Amino acid sequence: MKLSERMWFVILTIALLLTACGAETAPTEPGVDAMMTSGVGTMVASFFETQTAMVTPATETPTPTLTPFPTITPFVSPTPLVQPTATYIYYAPTLGTVTALTPIATGTYVTATTDPGSLGSGCNNLAFIRDVTIPSGAELAPQENFNKVWKVQNIGTCEWLYVYSLVLVSGESFDAPPTRLGKVVAVGEWTEISINMDAPKHPGTYTSYWRLADGDGNMFGAALEVSIVVK
Repeated sequence: MKLSERMWFVILTIALLLTACGAETAPTEPGVDAMMTSGVGTMVASFFETQTAMVTPATETPTPTLTPFPTITPFVSPTPLVQPTATYIYYAPTLGTVTALTPIATGTYVTATTDPGSLGSGCNNLAFIRDVTIPSGAELAPQENFNKVWKVQNIGTCEWLYVYSLVLVSGESFDAPPTRLGKVVAVGEWTEISINMDAPKHPGTYTSYWRLADGDGNMFGAALEVSIVVK
């Protein structure tokens, strides 16, 4: 028998008992009716309590605890590097007596060297090797006769011919006569060139520069120096 049918059966039995008691003509003592009514109520209450105890109370499911999301730290761009600022210190000179300063040259002195290639004329060119006689600064007596000799090299691409001659470029002539080469000098060959001169009659330092020229008078090659001191 199902639980609901039993419950209705008990209720119906109680109802019939109550109806039967009410139908009796004989008067019932108030105490007895009250006791029956109380007994029936107690039985009904007990029955319902039993039914209530038989039902397993529902267990309350706890509300899940929400895990908070991690705190997002906003991105902060790094501080750009700051270039150091140059500090300039200015010194104000004290007014007073100004002493002239003489500049002093320091370091290595560089002497400009002439490119021999720039001294050529056509296929002709000459390189100075050394002084053979009368070095620079040689002392001579007034009007003393001397023969100046230079060692040179043909660095051109053509032979030097007989008609080539020495030509005065600047300075003292030393009464030198026109002088021809008088020989053929092959390309790359070393040779000596000489000229006859007279020292001036007055004391002093005298210098002149000479160059070799082809048959048309075109000078070429390095300048040949003569520098003497007349005592």
